[in-house]
Amino acid sequence: MTTWDGFQVFATTPAAAPPPPGAPHRSLEERLAYHSRFVTVRTPAIDALAKNVRTLMILGRHQAVTARPSLIVTGPAGAGKTTALLQVGRACHLAHTRRHGPTATAGQAPVAYVLVPPAASAKTLAIEFARYLGIPVTAGMSQAQITNAVCHTYTAAGVQLVMIDEIHRLNPRTTTGAQSADLLKDLTERIGATFVYSGIDVTTTPLFTGVRGAQLAGRASLIDCAAFPARLGDEEPFRDLITAMESALDLHHHRTGTLPKLAPYLHERTAGRIGSLARLIRQAAITALVDGTERITKTTLDAIRLDHLAEQHYQPHTRPRSRSTSTP
Repeated sequence: MTTWDGFQVFATTPAAAPPPPGAPHRSLEERLAYHSRFVTVRTPAIDALAKNVRTLMILGRHQAVTARPSLIVTGPAGAGKTTALLQVGRACHLAHTRRHGPTATAGQAPVAYVLVPPAASAKTLAIEFARYLGIPVTAGMSQAQITNAVCHTYTAAGVQLVMIDEIHRLNPRTTTGAQSADLLKDLTERIGATFVYSGIDVTTTPLFTGVRGAQLAGRASLIDCAAFPARLGDEEPFRDLITAMESALDLHHHRTGTLPKLAPYLHERTAGRIGSLARLIRQAAITALVDGTERITKTTLDAIRLDHLAEQHYQPHTRPRSRSTSTP
């Protein structure tokens, strides 16, 4: 995914989809593979990100003097930030191909996806940008040389959207973090693309502190990818999310409506985080396929161990044992 070849495969591979009504039954292996990938439910965060990215790409298209406005996707771990980022990147790539045709877009790379490495220095971060497009980097190259090669190649490849994940790893208070932040600012001014960052609870990290943090905060809009509330006014967004996921199951004996009825329990299990919910339902579906029951029940869900963050949050309700009194 963090190379152009890998991202291109992701973007052009058809998304997983449930069988249409009346279609022949798929084999067990096909259904195991399907539930391993599973569908991506269109969430408000994905909609908001897609709308803002489209607007900022148009806004920045003719802005050549200063750095273009950017976006930061923030939220807790497991809230679907990376999924939202990748889905918008896929949509941008496919839209570019449809607009210009596969022949005209050969050799172009409209979307870049880069991970901030742990304890990133400006040079290691520049190398990650180079690695995405396969730009040769030798041991003797300076940071400035790598950066120049990145800016030239990204411009030549027609990169329009740069997605930078794990941005919370940057700490502008440290020397290396400050240099990395300066590199990103340099890239936003030299590459004619819209930059979108993603990270865990970035407003609580040092990312927005100091002069460099103020520069970033002054150019970036926030998209909050929060956990789903059980209730929001008269609406129940988490139950709606469960309903959408259940409708995508390919299990022969599953009873529709089972999972939405378990919404309070599922919210406790996952803290409303879409990543934990998707994992729980996918694992339960695979369990139901392997054991032949072909349905998901609360018993199935109870037997699945989730990520440590979700398990720490979940406090199952247990009924107090009734004390038996003995008669003399």
